[in-house]
Amino acid sequence: MKKILFVLANLMILTACGDKSKKDYLVTIKTSYGDMKVLLYEETPLHKENFIELAKSGRYDSTIFHRVIENFMIQGGNIYEKEGTREPENARIPAEIIEGFYHTRGALAAARQPDNVNPEKLSSSCQFYIIDGNSWEVMSTDQRLLNQKLTELLEDPEYSELLAKFQELAKNRDSNGMNNLALENKALVEEKFGIDLTIDPKTGNNEAYKELGGYHYLDNDYTVFGKVVDGLDVIDKIAAVKKGGPNQSRPIEPIYLTMEVEEVKKKEITKLYGYEYPSKK
Repeated sequence: MKKILFVLANLMILTACGDKSKKDYLVTIKTSYGDMKVLLYEETPLHKENFIELAKSGRYDSTIFHRVIENFMIQGGNIYEKEGTREPENARIPAEIIEGFYHTRGALAAARQPDNVNPEKLSSSCQFYIIDGNSWEVMSTDQRLLNQKLTELLEDPEYSELLAKFQELAKNRDSNGMNNLALENKALVEEKFGIDLTIDPKTGNNEAYKELGGYHYLDNDYTVFGKVVDGLDVIDKIAAVKKGGPNQSRPIEPIYLTMEVEEVKKKEITKLYGYEYPSKK
């Protein structure tokens, strides 16, 4: 009888372990602008384990999104600023830059110091950013030439009304509005100057960027270790807040965040969010 109970006990342990492997973590980043659900990649285990540990322990709670740039990204999670300390150099995480993980809209990536002081591309032990990014229309437009030709066009009195719109946006420091207005007049510029302003941004995966947009300039240079699977609109809301400070990227009103971690069956994650897990070799 004791032998049977021993076998059953071990079977229960093995079953529990098996169930564990069939689940994954979902992290909810809660803010006053709404919640974002984040999935972390198995292919970047060092970053995944670190992020989960910080989220579970509550160290991320009451940190802020301290750097916000519309059409680029929102950055936060500086636990050392919250705790009044500095990041130990030996706490940084080795890069896990994986081919095929792109900076598409919603991508979760690790912040880091620049190459000149960090040639190994070591990631911050806590700071992360989430891509807001540009649309494919912006990515595939030669914006420098568009702006140059628009400037020439607006010297013509025939386009005084359009000039006034740009001047009003400039007065309000609405750079996003100016960019949108420029794009709205792309066809006009092409017709007037007989040019084609469409370019190939040469991303690692044009199809992914066509669908989601993003910021491909960072590809293969920073570790992407997850993505937002629900709450993409929250990124837009945070990116659009009023900012100030020395670099004009810190929200004037602090945007605090808290995190919750839950384990969910992988099948359920695939069903809810369409994420396909890599097959085990």
